[in-house]
Amino acid sequence: MGLEPGLGHDLLARLLFGARTSFFVALIVTVSSVSIGVIMGILMGYFRGAVDSTLGRFIDFLLAFPAFFMIVALSLPMVQRLEATGLVEGNSARMTYLVIILIFFGWPYLARIMRSQVLSIRERDYILAARALGASQRRIIFKEIVPNLWTVVIVYLSLSLPGYLTAEAVFSFLGLGVQPPDATWGLLISDSIKYVISNPTYFLIPSTALILVVLTFNLLGDAVRDALDPRSEVS
Repeated sequence: MGLEPGLGHDLLARLLFGARTSFFVALIVTVSSVSIGVIMGILMGYFRGAVDSTLGRFIDFLLAFPAFFMIVALSLPMVQRLEATGLVEGNSARMTYLVIILIFFGWPYLARIMRSQVLSIRERDYILAARALGASQRRIIFKEIVPNLWTVVIVYLSLSLPGYLTAEAVFSFLGLGVQPPDATWGLLISDSIKYVISNPTYFLIPSTALILVVLTFNLLGDAVRDALDPRSEVS
């Protein structure tokens, strides 16, 4: 693949190293936001009442919030605050901030979906029968409700990962993520912009890699949804 213009770094090595960072951030955010979304959705849908009302208003607030601008505006002070703790510094602090803020704004979408699913499931005959037989709320949730949510969760996982890969690339491109000497795909694309005319290969390689990976996961997500969705047509 050649070398990076002006630096002499091996482009393939940087691409692979950048993929590790990008996938690490995307996986952590995806798993964490999905886990929180499932828990909150179950609480809202099953217990309803004050729990549903309070969490619902908080979710409405988060969904109405200009998340992108907040992520940009809070980047510098929050990274400095994280570094001041002494636990993380430099790129570790930037990655930590990006992971936390993406999780914070990411879980409400699935929570809404889970709430609707649980509201539907909790009134079905087998749930009513379990209550009549004296089953505890814990047993009803973990034995009767959660197994019926796996299809939605798996589909959402497969479709969320490419979204967070893209989000990480965008924020790294804007300088809010990992900085040199470390690498991510977004940072590679950002560095390659100034060479897009003189050396377009440097720009095309990380851009194409990101596009292909995101497209692959999107197609995989569609395939998983078609395979698991009971409402999909059988040809």
